[in-house]
Amino acid sequence: MSKVAIRLMQTSDLEQVTAIERRSFKTPWDRALYQKEIEENQFAYYYVIEKDNEIIGFCGMWIVLDDAQITNIAIDPDHRKFSYGSTLFQYVLNQAMVKGARTLSLEVRTSNIAAQTLYEKFHLQKAGTRRNYYTDNNEDAIVMWVTLV
Repeated sequence: MSKVAIRLMQTSDLEQVTAIERRSFKTPWDRALYQKEIEENQFAYYYVIEKDNEIIGFCGMWIVLDDAQITNIAIDPDHRKFSYGSTLFQYVLNQAMVKGARTLSLEVRTSNIAAQTLYEKFHLQKAGTRRNYYTDNNEDAIVMWVTLV
């Protein structure tokens, strides 16, 4: 049976994280950006999900005062459709509450119905649209949020 664990991201994880990033996004973040986030950003919390000691996904969030913002979330394409995204997202929501966040928000591509469905499962609601938000193709982003208390 496979063992799944979630923990804080470390610098030593960045090669695997950026590989998943490149496989998941049209405009991926690079290693230097992740390194700056986990080493220098006092508001940032990044987590990895491992299966059998291999990183299969990650999620980042910022918490400023009592507001959490998801920066990104990805599961390696080879490990999708096994509920790892739900497991990771639930963990991050719980961490946001433990750290005092009262609300959580994120942006999601209008075309990413699978992600929207996942977020709705956790009671996030559509709150608005950011026009031309994504720089690779000027796709709109849907802003979603939830009250955590």
